[in-house]
Amino acid sequence: MGKVTRRQFIKGVVVGGVTMAGAMSVPGSLRKAYAQKPKLTVAIWNHWVPGATDVHTKIISDWAKENKVDVRIDLIGPSGAAIRTIASAEYRGETGHDIMALSTFVSIAFKKKLEPLNDVADYLEKKYGKFDDLATYSNYQDGVWFSIPNPMGSFSKPPVSRIDLFKKHAGIDVVDIFPPDDSKRDTKKVDAFTWDAFLEASKKLYKAGFPVGSAISECNDANEWLCPLFLSYGSTAMGKDGRVTIESNETLQALEYIKELAQYMPKEIFGWDDASNNRYIIAGKGSCVFNPPTAWVVAKRDNPDVAAQLWHHDMPRGPKGRYRGAAYYSIGIWNWCKEKKAAKDLITYLMEKPQQWKIFSAAQGNDVPQLKPMYAHPVWQEEGPPKGTLYNYITRGDEKLIVGGYPARPEIGTQIYSKYLIPVMTGKVVTGEATPKAAMKWCAKELEMLRS
Repeated sequence: MGKVTRRQFIKGVVVGGVTMAGAMSVPGSLRKAYAQKPKLTVAIWNHWVPGATDVHTKIISDWAKENKVDVRIDLIGPSGAAIRTIASAEYRGETGHDIMALSTFVSIAFKKKLEPLNDVADYLEKKYGKFDDLATYSNYQDGVWFSIPNPMGSFSKPPVSRIDLFKKHAGIDVVDIFPPDDSKRDTKKVDAFTWDAFLEASKKLYKAGFPVGSAISECNDANEWLCPLFLSYGSTAMGKDGRVTIESNETLQALEYIKELAQYMPKEIFGWDDASNNRYIIAGKGSCVFNPPTAWVVAKRDNPDVAAQLWHHDMPRGPKGRYRGAAYYSIGIWNWCKEKKAAKDLITYLMEKPQQWKIFSAAQGNDVPQLKPMYAHPVWQEEGPPKGTLYNYITRGDEKLIVGGYPARPEIGTQIYSKYLIPVMTGKVVTGEATPKAAMKWCAKELEMLRS
């Protein structure tokens, strides 16, 4: 098993792989004995959590041994950009792996050469219930599942708040509002956690010397807290029908809100990258960021006193609802794969509960499931300190998970996301470069160009 570079694939060379062989009749309606010994090459995401990739590869190798399938595994990442680069090279060359890990929007970009997986999706949904809306948005279109939602690498970006600082300086007990047991939630307390309440808390935390902080810059983290905020005000960049909708009173309200909120954030946020907010909260300087548990995991190692005070919880509610940013990884089969049945069998096996249970444990709760029965895994209740900090990392209330660019069709959504149109528009207003109306007009022109 080995890491793979773009150069190696363009040359048609794969290095450092491991071939694993061995047959078992696995439960499941899709699986039957193979007429002859198939061979598969599999590219999987190289998880950043130590040991998680080892568990994933062992699951695959055990399946290969039991089913007498030769499987070669290669690791890509952990950068999502690395997955796109390799997938792009394989797409153009129509050669490479049979099964491919795909990062956010990548399956959309390459769907024309991905094998339809409706039979796999139908099997899983009949057994475990429907995939959630974001999984459908990212992997299903025009009646075709061109990839399968894969929790390995999927994440959401809730607020990660300091329990002690919010309680001491803002008078807010985030654990009481969002306890590690959704049956104990008080609806009135949850409903009162609005963007307006968050603004008032931010003022107090800023005055105390511990500002809330998240990027307003050209980075993914900026997309993944700003786009949900805009949606919570009813603001969308483009509708499903392709109509540009950014110039609206709802967008204006959201911009005015963020302009005020940013006054109580660090001035450096306009130059932050995806790692900046992690460093900020880990160092003990901030009271809240919007992030997966990556910051908390590193804080456990580098600053355990801070880690013990971090609590992941629901986003604030806006006038039009509560939204949380997320990014879903997926897995697909290239249509040049010669062993499609074996490839589908392997993907189905990986997505079933026993295997998912092992993967969630190995990832220490960082991976997000897209099927409701998987929410019951105990890892999100047990991880700590503080115990239960990850419970609400899985959405437990009325939040809707979205990816930047939603609800535009994914082909356009990926461009809204990758061009950072919402963060750039916001930055123009917050820094005083443009008035809100001028910034909206600029964004509308950019969106019109995406349609042409």
